Amino acid sequence: MSDCSHNCSSCGESCSSREAPQKEASNANSTIPKVYAIVSGKGGVGKSLVTSLMAGNAARKGMKVGVLDADITGPSIPKAFGITQRAFSDGEAIIPCETEKGTKVMSVNLMLANDTDPVVWRGPVISGVVKQFWTDVAWGDIDCMFIDMPPGTGDVPLTVFQSLPIDGIIIVTSPQELVGMIVEKAVKMAEMMSVPVVGLVENMSYFECPNCKEKHHIYGESHIDEIAAAHGITKVAKIPMQSSLAGLCDAGKIEDYEGDWLDSLSALYE
Repeated sequence: MSDCSHNCSSCGESCSSREAPQKEASNANSTIPKVYAIVSGKGGVGKSLVTSLMAGNAARKGMKVGVLDADITGPSIPKAFGITQRAFSDGEAIIPCETEKGTKVMSVNLMLANDTDPVVWRGPVISGVVKQFWTDVAWGDIDCMFIDMPPGTGDVPLTVFQSLPIDGIIIVTSPQELVGMIVEKAVKMAEMMSVPVVGLVENMSYFECPNCKEKHHIYGESHIDEIAAAHGITKVAKIPMQSSLAGLCDAGKIEDYEGDWLDSLSALYE
């Protein structure tokens, strides 16, 4: 189109640029063979927790891991991993921070003077920053990257799906009745962007009594297996409600968690 602004995030037209977007090349000092985005149709379901657990799970299996925090206005990844230092530039590229276990992390909070400073930016600016975390950060040689996405189907998910070579998305849900609608929104967006859904994670799935080991479904019985089957999703994981997980996140020790809940997704990156 003659009046094209070349900003697909603010355009509703259907054109060849939207249908066949060009993928951005990663930084010259980066080799990233596998990239997975952790998404959900709504907020508060635990995307950052799942991202952190997936990264920790891959790292303990010997993988070299990167985490890109694409939730620019609500970044929580550095806190979960206990990162207090700041990212910096060597004059040619941005150098990500590393966790105690060696996982490389990039988040807007690693570039702010104070962790509590709000990021009050409009959508196109936020999308541009996410793209820079891919093109301008020297990730080095890593085996897989996990991207913590903001909720919904707005500017950032659109930018990530169009601009980055995503191998698949992992949808995070909770056990409430509206979970089916949330999953369907995410699945439909993935289909529109031609990105496969490779896994479904139900967070806060149940509470296990520490004494009798009986499982209690606080938010009602899970329907995640039926929903996964309806959408042809074969890899499903269920994370219980555990105060220890919240404690590890608050202490910046999420890499020290103990649990095999996400092992069903390990085949994605092994």
